[in-house]
Amino acid sequence: MEKFKAKLFTIWCWTACGLSTALWASISIAGSLLSGNGRVQHFCMRRWAKDNLWLSRARVEIEGLENIDRNGPQIFTANHSGLHDILSLAAHLPIQFRWVAKKTLFTVPFMGWHMRRSGYIPIDRENPREAARSIITAAKEIANGVNAIAFPEGTRSKTGALGELHSGAFALCLRAGVPLVPVVVDGSYRVIAPKTLQVNPGTVIRIRICRPIDVTLYQKSEKRRLMEDVFAVMNDNLTELQSRRRPDEELQDPIRRWIKG
Repeated sequence: MEKFKAKLFTIWCWTACGLSTALWASISIAGSLLSGNGRVQHFCMRRWAKDNLWLSRARVEIEGLENIDRNGPQIFTANHSGLHDILSLAAHLPIQFRWVAKKTLFTVPFMGWHMRRSGYIPIDRENPREAARSIITAAKEIANGVNAIAFPEGTRSKTGALGELHSGAFALCLRAGVPLVPVVVDGSYRVIAPKTLQVNPGTVIRIRICRPIDVTLYQKSEKRRLMEDVFAVMNDNLTELQSRRRPDEELQDPIRRWIKG
């Protein structure tokens, strides 16, 4: 009976999330035709993220909001273990920001066009010369007042552990010269079971926004040192967040209790 209930909730959740995605994507696309600064699209993304968090019954706890500068640009580097990282950050960061994404996504028909209209920042990971050019272009945009979020692991972690960091985001930080803010997210990978589409309601997602790092204290040749320092900060904070998990915390959600009952 428990498996049947879990499957029933999963079907309902994916259907409702699909309808929400269609609604907000349509509004966002229409808005992008009228405004190319990305603000309408950001509003739609935030509403979409909140809808989908509620529909999947994920509960978000966030701390460290005082480390966000509301008046100047910052680059946020976050770990990535699931779709709900994106949803949680989009819904709960109280600022306008743009995602840093690999350039190949911008070549996908229609989606790539909309990403550009939304102000997303492309980084070329394939060609070293083009990568350098894209970092210079992106750094100028960020230095002019755009907040950005990057996932420097480059791929999702299947276990929630912090993976190896790639250098692109850090080269961008050093070039832009704006504060780098490490962000850690725990719990996202448990919302949707790995290698399945099953949605687990009641999952608690914890976010910590760490203290900003002044990248002007690093030479451009010290990218590796910056990466090591950021990894240490992120890993320590992620480990601390993971230690807060309680075996029965998901059962605070009535849908989870219904499935287990």
